[in-house]
Formats: sequence, C-alpha cells, structure tokens
Amino acid sequence: MPIKIVFLGTPDITLKSFDFFIKSSDYEVLALVTQKAKAANRGKKIIERNITKMAINNNIPVFEPDRISKEPEVIEKLKALKPDFFITFAFGQILSQEVIDIPSIATINLHASLLPEYRGANPIAQSIIDGKTKTGITTMKTVLELDAGDICLQDEIEITPDMNVIELMEEISTRSPELLNKTLKGLYDGSLKSICQNHDCATFCKKMKKEEKVINWQMPAVELHNKIRGMYQLNTNHTTYDNKIIKVLKTCVVKDVNGCAGEVAKIDKDGIVVCCGCDAIKLITIKPEGKGEMNASAWGNGARIQKGAKFN
Repeated sequence: MPIKIVFLGTPDITLKSFDFFIKSSDYEVLALVTQKAKAANRGKKIIERNITKMAINNNIPVFEPDRISKEPEVIEKLKALKPDFFITFAFGQILSQEVIDIPSIATINLHASLLPEYRGANPIAQSIIDGKTKTGITTMKTVLELDAGDICLQDEIEITPDMNVIELMEEISTRSPELLNKTLKGLYDGSLKSICQNHDCATFCKKMKKEEKVINWQMPAVELHNKIRGMYQLNTNHTTYDNKIIKVLKTCVVKDVNGCAGEVAKIDKDGIVVCCGCDAIKLITIKPEGKGEMNASAWGNGARIQKGAKFN
C-alpha cells in the first residue's frame, strides 16, 4: 500500500518535492494545503500559485485556508483523509497541536538549515549574509515550538564564495525530495529514529528590514558582498548615483584597494571597483533606475563615470 500524505507548501522551492510525491508509486498525495494567491504586479491581478496549478493538473484536492489552525471545517476534512504523514515545506503558517496530530505517524517539516542553527524564517538568505561556507536541509518532527522538533535527517550543502540566494534555493529545492523520501520511508518502516536537538546551540534568523536594502559603503567589502548576494532578487540592495537608484545584482571582492567609502577606484571591462570600509567591491551586474539589467562597466561608460566619482 502506498504511504498516504498531505503536502503543505507554498513557494516554488517546494515544487520539485511535491512533483516527486505525485509521481512516485510509493506515495498517495491526498491533498495540497497552501496559502491563497495574492495580487501581483501593478494590475493587482491574482495569479494562481504554481504549486496550486500542479495539484489541479493532477486532480489533487487543494485547501487554501487563511489560518489553518482557526478553520475547523478544513481541519475536519483533513482528518477524514486519514493521512500517514503531513509534509510541511515553506508553508507559511503556524500549526496548532490539533493539526500536528492529524497524521497517524507524524507531521514532518523540511527546514532549510542545519538545525539547531537558523531557526525561523529566511535561513537561506541569512546563511549567505553571515558568510557561511555551508548550510543544509533538515527534516524534523513538527512541534509547537518554532523549528524545535526532533531531527530525522540532514543533508549538508556547500555555499561557494559567489553563490547568491536564488542559486542556493535551487540547490535546496533539488536536494529536498530525496531527503523527504528517506525520512518518510524510514519512519514508516521503523528503521529511522529521530534525535533531540541541542537547544543550547540554537540560533535564530533576523527579520530583514526595509532599510537594510540601502548599501552602506562603510561596511567591509566581504560583508557587503555577502549581503548583496544574500538579498539578491528578494530584497535587492541598492545605492544612488546622481540622485538615481542603482540596484546592485552581482559583485566580487577586490582586496588591497584603499580610498573613501563609496568612491570609484577603477573602471575596467569587467565592472566598476568601489571602495568600502575595508577593501573594495567590483560592481559587475547592475540595474539602473528606469533600465534593465546590464554590465556595470557598460553603464559606467555611458554615464561617463570617472575614477573618484562617489556613490551614496
């Protein structure tokens, strides 16, 4: 008999895992629980989520509760499905104990860090911002306390020096189906035993603030480079030049360059070197206000940027 699951997930990082369970003959996907689609773009048009489309295309029932723990009708319908497991992966809502207890075996969460490090939201971005060289994914048994359940399995992932948050999300998305599969099968046949987290070693993600998008050129170059790649496309960092916003998309660190913070030290065919509080960064790809993405050097030539020019 196939293992019966209900999948709770929302963003595209979950699609490969959801697709795996749909296609595997070892599982029966009873339902998808996801967040309601929100208005997008300037037209405020409601665009259906990709995971919802996938469920509908495979004739899987979809539930879109505002707050699952406060909607008894949805809870009763999920109980009636009699699942073996709930899988939660970037679902975006806190579960009550009543919901956690619905599956006959367990509610399993996939968290995008090596717990107990980086509990909470934004662990992928935070690991890059903090300059970590490795992170990973963890499957755990869900409990009421935030990301504090017993660990089932973990998979370590290298963070390369120039990897951005979108690239890391893609790696996590690709690795997740296998870890979830091993976890569910191990718990189902009793071969896998979860272990308690070391709560004394727990760290927590910080909530990103709007003002963090503004580049502070006084920061050391390495820290600024990490911040730019950690917030890439999600909360893209920006600076200003000639009273116009310049979004910074790709950079690299340049050592042994001195000068006033924000000052252009050099322009070459690969980009624009800008001094920081320590060392410098080279702007490689940018998005000037009112324009598309472009090579920073090409923009600099067009804007007639000279050595000694200043970014604010």
